[in-house]
Amino acid sequence: MTYGSKKIARIALYMAMTETRDDEKVEKKKNEAIGIKTAAVDFGGEYLASINKIIEHAIVAAKREGLIGNTHSEEGSVAGATREALSQIQSKAIGLNVGGKLGIARYKDHLSVAVFLGVGLLHLDEVAVGLAHRIIK
Repeated sequence: MTYGSKKIARIALYMAMTETRDDEKVEKKKNEAIGIKTAAVDFGGEYLASINKIIEHAIVAAKREGLIGNTHSEEGSVAGATREALSQIQSKAIGLNVGGKLGIARYKDHLSVAVFLGVGLLHLDEVAVGLAHRIIK
């Protein structure tokens, strides 16, 4: 079976929406069984101040879980997709605190990054989702 960008994006979003580490492990194992590599990263903080850290954490997690190697094109694809996913929620998040999870999925040359987070102050959170796709050759 082969999977396209839509399926890989959906899996990245599922990874971003997992609530616990145990849920992540279950999803990861399920995806590995069909040849899809995944990773997830929790994050939080003031949106603008956190962007670089979130991108760095995404690259580290993708390397750690074997989604990418050490090439500039692979690291750049993760960084670019993460930046794009974050930019999609920027209008809601700018100037506020965010907290959530980033999910990454890769199958062959398809790579997707999804961000699922709460944005706001105290208990007055808004929910936001960002999603991006890249091709890695």
